[in-house]
Amino acid sequence: MSAVNNNDRADSARREAFVRLPARFLAQVAPQIDCLAELKATLFFLAALQQKEGDYRFLGLDEFLADERLMQGLALDGGLRAPADVLGDALEGAARRGTILSAELNVSGGRRQLYFMNDDHGSALRQRILAGEWRPAAHREIEVLPARPTLYALYEENIGILTPMIADAIREAEANYRREWIEEALRIAVERNARNWRYIAKILERWQQEGRSLETGGRDDRRRRRTATGKRQRTVRP
Repeated sequence: MSAVNNNDRADSARREAFVRLPARFLAQVAPQIDCLAELKATLFFLAALQQKEGDYRFLGLDEFLADERLMQGLALDGGLRAPADVLGDALEGAARRGTILSAELNVSGGRRQLYFMNDDHGSALRQRILAGEWRPAAHREIEVLPARPTLYALYEENIGILTPMIADAIREAEANYRREWIEEALRIAVERNARNWRYIAKILERWQQEGRSLETGGRDDRRRRRTATGKRQRTVRP
């Protein structure tokens, strides 16, 4: 073989795109996959994920379905079954095996199935979806909302210094009340210039005993009560 041909092959090899596969997948997962369709779908996922840009990388089910070569390959494995059904079973198998993670996202016009790498980063993204912290943006892209501040940070920013005793009280409140209740109680304490945890705790205790609606109804509810009775009713506050 001539030196020219060797150089051409070297240049071609340098231009060739390579896919990096996780060592754990090669050593532990791949040898256990006994379904050819699952292996094809998994390899497609790993390769396609590396083509993604940005911090939030995932694949939608629609991206699997749109790849003609993948779907043609799955048609060979499914016999008389539709390739889309073969793909669905393959992805479910990969999720059960723990190779990938999946989550559903509500979008305009229906739901979109998303798939993530089963690592710390992918798991964190999936948790944000399940927590409702993702929302669809234009062109079916996904916009990740900023992480909500912790209750401890909210307390420090709006009420005062976070002492160990206050931190323990907030931790106990998180176990007993919904986060929305605690955030609302913090807001009320700020509005009434009662910036202390004892005041917030009293609000939460009363809501648990009497219900939250009377407190959060605001001025409109009080105005309606005055109209109905013809006189102003006294509002009991902690």
